[in-house]
Amino acid sequence: MFIAMNRFTVRPENADAFEALWLGRDSHLKGMDGFVEFHMLKGPETDGAILYASHTVWATEEAFRNWTRSTAFRDAHKNAGSTAKLHEGAPVFEGFSTIQHIV
Repeated sequence: MFIAMNRFTVRPENADAFEALWLGRDSHLKGMDGFVEFHMLKGPETDGAILYASHTVWATEEAFRNWTRSTAFRDAHKNAGSTAKLHEGAPVFEGFSTIQHIV
């Protein structure tokens, strides 16, 4: 498995709009080969900002890379530039290969 995460730092006054954006968007993930699941996570408020993380699980890193090169990815992210004002700076990407999975 491969886990792809993007971290976002959001000011409290933008939190409702940021959450509405994510809850209302069409992610285009469900039709992708290798897609397992998605979570949008809300973390603590620290130093006047709230940490959010998008957390996507893929069957393989190759499946994730195929997603990033797909038309569906471009469609899901076509308005990303116009929503950047809702978070501080660029999202921080982190990719993880699974070395252990317990269910």
